[in-house]
Amino acid sequence: MIGTGTLINIVTVIIGSTVGLLVGKRLSKNLQDIVMKGLGLITLIIGFRMALDTQNIFIPMGSVVLGGLIGELGGIKARLDGLGDYLERVFVKLIPVDSPDGNFTKGFVTASLVFAVGPMTFLGAIQDGLTGDYKLLAIKAGLDGFASMIFAATLGVGVLFSVFTLFFYQGGITLLAFFARGGLGAEEVSNSLAVGELSAAGGILIIGIGLSLLEIKDVKVSNFLPAILLAPAIVVILSSFGVSL
Repeated sequence: MIGTGTLINIVTVIIGSTVGLLVGKRLSKNLQDIVMKGLGLITLIIGFRMALDTQNIFIPMGSVVLGGLIGELGGIKARLDGLGDYLERVFVKLIPVDSPDGNFTKGFVTASLVFAVGPMTFLGAIQDGLTGDYKLLAIKAGLDGFASMIFAATLGVGVLFSVFTLFFYQGGITLLAFFARGGLGAEEVSNSLAVGELSAAGGILIIGIGLSLLEIKDVKVSNFLPAILLAPAIVVILSSFGVSL
């Protein structure tokens, strides 16, 4: 069944988030702070590993700077905050827990980036779409399930709503790979420079999340989200002009 890996991933995040929401209410403030700092350190490691995989540092650098300008001018963070507040008002009544400090958007954006941007997402989704092999996504699902439990315990119900990002984003990649399977191979797609630079740009944003979780610097990561689209676009544009990358 095409999309099985994403469905498994969604189920594990729902289960993990639910457990985290229930457990989080029972953690003392000090324990929540310790967990948050631990998440911050781990998130930094994930971000640095992804960012350092770039083949040309100027591509993610340019995409992040330009993406940040677009996001700031477009008020992406304010729009996402408004959407998060609306979803929280409408849907949180269905869930017997509250987001700590009303941090719905922070939980949603943090979990969405960590779960949906990375090599395992692309390779796993492409393999699922091209061949129906969802083993890699099943492994990712287990990791995301555990991570969602920790995230939800400290960041609240917004983490649970990251399943929509998985459904549309990761599931969308699987669907595109399914329709493109006649002319593409899993290895060819997953190793493309565009995917690698997208992952590197995403890694830089994840570093920003880590800095925020550690309370070192409140980085407005939401405003940098256009960088994820700009990185592969820059690769495609430069390649079309014959620029060696």
